[in-house]
Amino acid sequence: MRVWAIANQKGGVGKTTTTLALGRSLAARGLPVLLVDLDPHASLTRAFGVAADPQPMGVANLFATPPAGLSDLLRPSAVEGLDFVCAQTSLATLERRSISQPGLGLALSQALSRHVGHEFVLLDCPPMLGLLVVNALAAADLLVVPTQCEPLALHGLEGMRRTGSMIERSRRRPLPTAILPTLFDRRTRAGRDTLARLHRDYRDQVWQHAVPIDTNVSNADFLAGQPSEGEKFPGRALPAYDRALDWLLQTDRAMERAA
Repeated sequence: MRVWAIANQKGGVGKTTTTLALGRSLAARGLPVLLVDLDPHASLTRAFGVAADPQPMGVANLFATPPAGLSDLLRPSAVEGLDFVCAQTSLATLERRSISQPGLGLALSQALSRHVGHEFVLLDCPPMLGLLVVNALAAADLLVVPTQCEPLALHGLEGMRRTGSMIERSRRRPLPTAILPTLFDRRTRAGRDTLARLHRDYRDQVWQHAVPIDTNVSNADFLAGQPSEGEKFPGRALPAYDRALDWLLQTDRAMERAA
């Protein structure tokens, strides 16, 4: 089982869309995948149509005493081969609990070590450094950083890379980073310049193409369902994510062999 953390300390870069799109592509290739929503805002959970009230079972139960197992929390989606675990608003209280309850930083790693049944687990992370991101990076085999093609997004990327390096030292095993350019608008000078800078500064760590901005996937609910029979999803973003998945799989396999 391979675990990918989809993370960036800047919001609005397409983390949830990336998690859903990559998850769909993995499932379409016959690779069972589990999506785990670690964001208290629960955008991934809402995309799958799960209401906030009553609060569902989900990630917070992994931090309970005793902790629940991932298999007890997963839900099937409308996409064959793709399951998910809900986020809850109560995740926002974990930071306070961690002060008096040591060991919470490894709760997700421990849950994943006992889990079977999926070849890939994608972790949709919140846009801030805290206990949930620490859990995700401690458990991950690969850090995928969606990065919007606009200048301000580069600050979030650098912050995420520093955080990844810090966790890598703490856990004493490599945490390779893959940068995925997203929301690229080739019509704008800022978009083109930012993409060129990503390619120049990060070289092999960054995908050599970009996911285009696409209003068809601006609403994550769109990706959580299935098109009508005989229809295909419109737009350019999903085919781009599928091509990006080829690169991510190649990167991940190379890192696995090197480990």
